[in-house]
Amino acid sequence: MITFIFGILILFFGYIFYSKFIEKTFDPQDKETPAHKLGDGIDYVPMSKNRNALIHLLNIAGMGPIIGAIQGILFGPIAFILIPLGCILAGGVHDYFAGMLSIRNNGAQITGLIHKYLGQNAFKVFMVIVSIMLLLLATVFVYTAGDLFVERFFGVKEFIITNPIVLGAYIVILSYFIIATLFPIDKIIGKFYPILGLMLILGTGMVLVGFMINGVNLQNFDLKNYNLHPNNLPIIPMFFMTVSCGLLSGFHSTQATIISRTVDKEKDGKRIFYGMMCLESLIAIIWAAAAMDVYSLNQVPQNIIGTVNVVNIIANKFVPLNLAFLVTIAIIILPITSGDTALRGLRITIADALNLEQKSIKNRLIIVIPIVLTVLSILVWAKVNANSFSLIWRYFTFFNQLIAIPTLCCASIFLAEQGKQKFITLIPALFYVFITMSFIFSEKIGFNLPLQPAMIIGAIITFGVYLYVGKIIKNNKTI
Repeated sequence: MITFIFGILILFFGYIFYSKFIEKTFDPQDKETPAHKLGDGIDYVPMSKNRNALIHLLNIAGMGPIIGAIQGILFGPIAFILIPLGCILAGGVHDYFAGMLSIRNNGAQITGLIHKYLGQNAFKVFMVIVSIMLLLLATVFVYTAGDLFVERFFGVKEFIITNPIVLGAYIVILSYFIIATLFPIDKIIGKFYPILGLMLILGTGMVLVGFMINGVNLQNFDLKNYNLHPNNLPIIPMFFMTVSCGLLSGFHSTQATIISRTVDKEKDGKRIFYGMMCLESLIAIIWAAAAMDVYSLNQVPQNIIGTVNVVNIIANKFVPLNLAFLVTIAIIILPITSGDTALRGLRITIADALNLEQKSIKNRLIIVIPIVLTVLSILVWAKVNANSFSLIWRYFTFFNQLIAIPTLCCASIFLAEQGKQKFITLIPALFYVFITMSFIFSEKIGFNLPLQPAMIIGAIITFGVYLYVGKIIKNNKTI
């Protein structure tokens, strides 16, 4: 329990002090934001700080802080330290600069920022990567939410697509994704997300209250036995690839740039972008603790350890049975409210690349229809093929963490151009170059090399990225 509380204190004091330092470094101005300057009633719509904060929380808090937490805690109580430290030094910094750079560049999406700061070639590569990542995420979140729903409320255990109940849940969720992607942001997302955000906080809060009432069995960190993973997975790179949302997630850059178009004032950014990342990290820590408890007491069948099904076991243990369904609903909200904005982000990203205005419903449909057909194709393939979820999730994890790198590199170049300390963003960028490259070169979904040579290659690529960013900064100074 001491390590758990220590982690929460890291998060609390980190937000109070380090977020102020990051904000001061960026130096928000009293300028007209894109929401006012480019208002179109569809994507550029000014909304209040508190509304934007709750919307952004739901946008970024997909299943990552839950699945990542219940998988990451298998490494042991070190998760209670690494999650908040990563959030304060990397995740919050990443999200803040993604949102604020977008505001400074007329609401540009992350691919637009990459184009400006890293060049045409990087833009082409990451346009493809961002598109694939958002498609995979939306697909996974359709059936993750659907499976959780039909298990809790219909008692379904076989989640096959030919089951009419399962298929019906998928159709309803995907239909909502389409509507939310097409409608003006303030009509559905702006109205309902703040309420849903409060439900998420309530659901996690109920689990936390359950700790106090029922007690919770938690281990403390020990340097002699810092990695407890049952399969002996190495902390580097696997922990940092397993726990994304709550620590650092590249997906957040695609969501921060959506909200950048609705921010009323630049000074709202700290609470919206950095603050909600910290709140998501707190959610991840609480669910990690709950998972540690049920794992340690052997209350989870071996075949579902680390899967989303652990959610219902946790809800049933820590929350009264007549209220446990509220926790499940709160968790079902997560993939739904991230999946729809993943498709919205993809629509906006493609529209910006094609220079296609989005005030016209016709132009929105031109982009959305092919996107939905692609999601449907992946969904059918995923449900027909065994072990597809694990494969899709691992590729998504790689692309997700990979996208964080150019975001942090863009921020480093921006800070260098302003004559400010670039290493607050460059160090986490380089760390994640090493992590993602070590992962893809050692994993079966990649090059399947032994870990040591994979890490050597990762270190070489990391040094190459450092030289590449330095070259861009040097060239910019001579222009």
